[in-house]
Amino acid sequence: MRCLLALALAVVLAPWLTGPALAQDPPLLVSAMGSFHVGGREVTIQGRPVREVVLVPGARAARIDPNGTYRVEGMYAQFHHPARRQGAVPLLFWHGGGMTGVAWESTPDGREGWQHWFLRRGWSVYVSDAVERGRAGWAMSPEIFAGEPIFLSLADPWERFRIGPGPGSFRTRSVIPGSQFPAEAYEQFAAQLVPRWTTTDAAQTAAYQALLARTGPAVVVAHAQGGLFAFRAAQADPERVRALVLIEPSGFGDAAPAALARLRGIPILAVYGDFIEQDARWVAIRQRGLDFYAAAQAAGVQVEVLDLPAQGIRGNGHLMMMERNNREVAAKIQAWLAARGLWQE
Repeated sequence: MRCLLALALAVVLAPWLTGPALAQDPPLLVSAMGSFHVGGREVTIQGRPVREVVLVPGARAARIDPNGTYRVEGMYAQFHHPARRQGAVPLLFWHGGGMTGVAWESTPDGREGWQHWFLRRGWSVYVSDAVERGRAGWAMSPEIFAGEPIFLSLADPWERFRIGPGPGSFRTRSVIPGSQFPAEAYEQFAAQLVPRWTTTDAAQTAAYQALLARTGPAVVVAHAQGGLFAFRAAQADPERVRALVLIEPSGFGDAAPAALARLRGIPILAVYGDFIEQDARWVAIRQRGLDFYAAAQAAGVQVEVLDLPAQGIRGNGHLMMMERNNREVAAKIQAWLAARGLWQE
């Protein structure tokens, strides 16, 4: 019965779930899929004025009382389980700042993202929207989400994520020569950008830890800001993190010797792309990472840095999971995980 369900899901979902795939890809056979919210807390708001608001044009005004108890600071997670599990534990995909789990799904130009690439190879995959992002929902600001949200303009990721060669390049649509980003589909990428707060790190950390408590032991694949939460989760609960795969992380863990010691037994792979030397900001971000990894290695932690250009994989900016060669980068990660006994042919 389970196999029949998997086959039925594969047949029904294939036209809209997968996008273009290569002939040599394993079939996409799904045994189960679903979603849930996890983490969060209840907050009571008092003392706010009651208002009369017309919610639908032409309708009578409704009485809106903002006072009361709210459920806030939870996160959203979507999961897919393969019919034949080959990953020893699930992969949890954690996105970066100003983004959502869409980053791991279809690429801006319509190809399969890493969610599907790893699912096809027998991994259970969880894609999440962190606190304050996407389907996780919002809370009142500044009462609960303190401060103002930060929004990204169209030019910001183009010039900051190493698609174009720095400030002013979006205006002329200049692309770094050799870039693998599908620049013709940039507006599709920009449509997924969402606001972020700088005051919700504690809530995000708590929600990610709640996700790990629900999934059980897992490999965490984290991008950019997600690296901060991956390290925090691993140091708080090392028994639940079997490996960390960090895609150009911008945040790191606690570098105190006792905290670093908690990472022993958790293999770490840090992946960096191309063109970093062209931007002093990225040089500094990578150096912060290299310094942290050196301290971790001195404490007995297994850390490997994957420099893609040094491996002959060129043209990647900060969004390598979306770029034209995203499959080649995924294959490197897959090989690393398999070499550590976390995946079986």
